[in-house]
Amino acid sequence: MAHVQTTTAHGGNFFTGFFEGIFNFLVRISEANSRVKEIERLNSMSDAQLEKLGIERTDIVRHVFRDSFYI
Repeated sequence: MAHVQTTTAHGGNFFTGFFEGIFNFLVRISEANSRVKEIERLNSMSDAQLEKLGIERTDIVRHVFRDSFYI
């Protein structure tokens, strides 16, 4: 039988939690920025180029966020 722990121990240090929060925020910003760049790159392609990739223009956002949102 497997046991899974869903909580994390921070040791109660204010600074650890504070800097961890800032780090997580910066990671989210960088991930969002790379996705926006990918959307812009795909939008700049012609319909023929998108067709070769198997993507319709209306599905670009869905394609870029396919691992985050199950639409």
